[in-house]
Amino acid sequence: MAYAFPPAPQPTLPIKGSDQLFPVHRVYCVGRNYAEHTREMGGDTKDPPFFFQKNADNVVTDGRFPYPPATQNVHFEIELVVALKSGGTNIKAADAAKHIFGYAVGIDMTRRDLQDVAKKLARPWEVAKAFESSAPCTALVPAQQVESPAKGAIWLEVNGVRKQSGDLAQMIWDVPHQIAFLSSLFELRAGDLIFTGTPAGVSAIKRGDKLKGHVDGIGDLDVTVV
Repeated sequence: MAYAFPPAPQPTLPIKGSDQLFPVHRVYCVGRNYAEHTREMGGDTKDPPFFFQKNADNVVTDGRFPYPPATQNVHFEIELVVALKSGGTNIKAADAAKHIFGYAVGIDMTRRDLQDVAKKLARPWEVAKAFESSAPCTALVPAQQVESPAKGAIWLEVNGVRKQSGDLAQMIWDVPHQIAFLSSLFELRAGDLIFTGTPAGVSAIKRGDKLKGHVDGIGDLDVTVV
């Protein structure tokens, strides 16, 4: 059957050390998963996890972040990204690791002013989270090449100044339990990405800023705001 017009290209991530590409299916993001950031945003660390989504084609790897329209307050959120090679429903936390393909460093870019309005009006967050180029990422590091990242430094600098600094061990919900919880809500599939939350210190960026994000054992992500 012919398409009415050519379909959009499949969003992908490069794989470190390979000429293969990882096809991106869905992008899930966990909100307020570090205690200090939860308090920073006015939340309660005793709340269960909650998730929102970005679009697969929001993922970019070219190191450029075009400052988006309709906002005056774009924030960065450095995150460990988990990529799945398989999925299912009601996955047990003890079985979660076998579904992981690899890891990346990502930034959840957020139009904070639009998010604040959405919160006040009890509206969805898509306009604040799921816009073009809002998910810069590094290439994926295959899981078998790294130790399971349950601890290790995660940080972000803007123009050489450290803004965010934390440790993966500070997650309220660790990666296995995020996968377990998500799979109780959705049927997870190969190609899914999970942005696993951000430490405290999020703040605004402007055109010309140079961002460097880091996760121990995974790598560095350099992004220029254009």
